[in-house]
Amino acid sequence: MRIHVPDAEARLRVDTGEVELACLTWGQEGPWVLLIHGFPDTPHTWSEVGPALAELGYRVVAPYTRGIPPSTAPADGAYDSDSMARDMIKVLDAIGAERARVIGHDFGAGIAYTLAGLAPERVEQLVTVAIPHPATIKPRLSLLWGARHFVTHRFPWAVRSFSSGDFAQIRVLYERWSPTHDWPEEEFEAAKNAYAAPGGCAAALAYYRWVNAPSEGLRQRIACPSVVVGGRDDGVATEADFEASRRRFDGPVDVVMVPGGHFLHREHLQPFLEVVRGFFGPATPPPKPVERRL
Repeated sequence: MRIHVPDAEARLRVDTGEVELACLTWGQEGPWVLLIHGFPDTPHTWSEVGPALAELGYRVVAPYTRGIPPSTAPADGAYDSDSMARDMIKVLDAIGAERARVIGHDFGAGIAYTLAGLAPERVEQLVTVAIPHPATIKPRLSLLWGARHFVTHRFPWAVRSFSSGDFAQIRVLYERWSPTHDWPEEEFEAAKNAYAAPGGCAAALAYYRWVNAPSEGLRQRIACPSVVVGGRDDGVATEADFEASRRRFDGPVDVVMVPGGHFLHREHLQPFLEVVRGFFGPATPPPKPVERRL
C-alpha cells in the first residue's frame, strides 16, 4: 500500500476561506503567470514549464486545486468550475497580482476558461491546453468512448477501482489520451502520492460529479487575448474540436496544434514553450532608446 509523503516543495499556502491551497512557485520577480493543473495530475505537471517561464523573467504560481492534497477539500464538497475559478482569484489576491497570464491544462483549462469569463479584469492573457472550450464540445461516439471515465468515475466503487494496483488507472488514462508517447513510470509518482493521502482520490474523482454543473463563467464570452493549444496526436479531441472553441471568444484567439497528445507539454516541451514564448513575449519590454539631441 502506497504511503503518502507530504510535498515539501509546496511552501506557499493560500487560505481562500473555503479551502487552503498549497502552491508551487518559481521565479523571484516579474509579471505573474498562474498555472492550473488537470487530472490525473498535480502542479508538478508544470515542473519544466514553470522554471522555463521563470528564466524568461516571470514569476509563476501553480496551486494544487481544491481537494488534491496537500490542498484541503471544501466542507460543502463543491468542485464546480465557478468555485474553482474563484479559488484562483484568491490565489491572485494572496500574491498581490491584479492581473496574471493564465495557463490551464485539462480540468485546469476548464477552470481557466471559467476564470476568464468570471473575472476578465484579472486575466492578461489566456492559454488553454488539451481541452476545447466546454461550451463548444458536441458529443459523438468516438468522443464519448474516449471520455467514458466521465461516467465510470461517478460509480460508488470508483475510488476503490481507481486506487487498485497502485493507481494503475493513471497509466491507462495517459496512454489512452496520449497514445504515441512512451510514459516512464516516474511520470505518475506525484499524482499517485497526492491520491494516496486520506481523501485525495475521492476528491479527485468527485470533480466528475460536478462537471455538468451550471457555470456562470463558462456562459461568458472571453475577451482577453488567448491561445487554444491542442496535440496533433490527442487520443480523443480532434483539431476540429479545438477550432470550434473560437466561437466562445470576442477577443483575439489563435488555435495552435503542436506535436503530442493530451499531455503535450510533457511529451514535447520545446514546441509548447515556443507557442507560449511567442504569445507572452518578454516579461520586461526592452528599454526605449534614448533620444539624443546634437
